[in-house]
Amino acid sequence: MHPVRPIAIFALALGLSAPAAAQTAPPTMLMTVILRHDQSKTVDEINAHLDKTGFRKNFPPEGVEIVSYNIVMGIGHVITLRLPADKLRPVNLAIERGAWGGFRSEFYPTYDYLQIYQGQRAEALKK
Repeated sequence: MHPVRPIAIFALALGLSAPAAAQTAPPTMLMTVILRHDQSKTVDEINAHLDKTGFRKNFPPEGVEIVSYNIVMGIGHVITLRLPADKLRPVNLAIERGAWGGFRSEFYPTYDYLQIYQGQRAEALKK
């Protein structure tokens, strides 16, 4: 039986035993994309435009994850993406090449606030 070395325990505590791929993954950011409907077009016309441009085939670009995709009545599509910074340009191009003509686009850096809010709310309810 071999004694456990303190350095091995320390390495496990730090997560140094995780696979190398997980340790080298680039940091990601969240971004919310709002595609506002062009209200001069019908839904059928917008969908035909998306088909013609190949938007659904090309969005999101490879390496970009859709975290949520919602339709907000009166506004349009609200999409939250998770992406490494080097995918910002491909996301922009996918929107420009595929969605423009059916939508006006807006982009907002985003962060997940739910856990912070829930913690603050829990503290407020204690008072």
